Amino acid sequence: MWVDFFTDPRGNLTIMLLPALCLGTASAANIARTTRASMLDVMRSEYVRTAAAKGLTDRLVILKHALTNALIPIVTVAGLQIGILLGGTVVVEEVFTLPGVGRLVLWSIYQRDYPLTQATILFIAVLFMTINLAVDVLYGYLDPRIRYGT
Repeated sequence: MWVDFFTDPRGNLTIMLLPALCLGTASAANIARTTRASMLDVMRSEYVRTAAAKGLTDRLVILKHALTNALIPIVTVAGLQIGILLGGTVVVEEVFTLPGVGRLVLWSIYQRDYPLTQATILFIAVLFMTINLAVDVLYGYLDPRIRYGT
């Protein structure tokens, strides 16, 4: 049974635990695999060896030099995974009987309410495009060589 977060935060988090695990496990595994591969690739670079040879601590070398350069593929995969999660919410909300946009889409399809179906799908599409735009803007912040100019 659904419980509002502001009414009972603990009850809401208890209800949301299994749906969050269902949605997040595969995405987390994919992002972790990409992070590992990207970090291994960057850690073999000469500038990382040079930073370590200068006497910087391992923590500083990893966080400042390696991770910042490895974030581009990670952000790309995370942005794509968010799109997959948006599609997965339709199934998860129906299985766990949670109220949400995914369940609203299914309800509008069952009721043959075409304007509501179009509106909810448009909402999900705009949300997906906004996330992709945020990922693209984040590229310019993460990598100073990427600049969006006129």
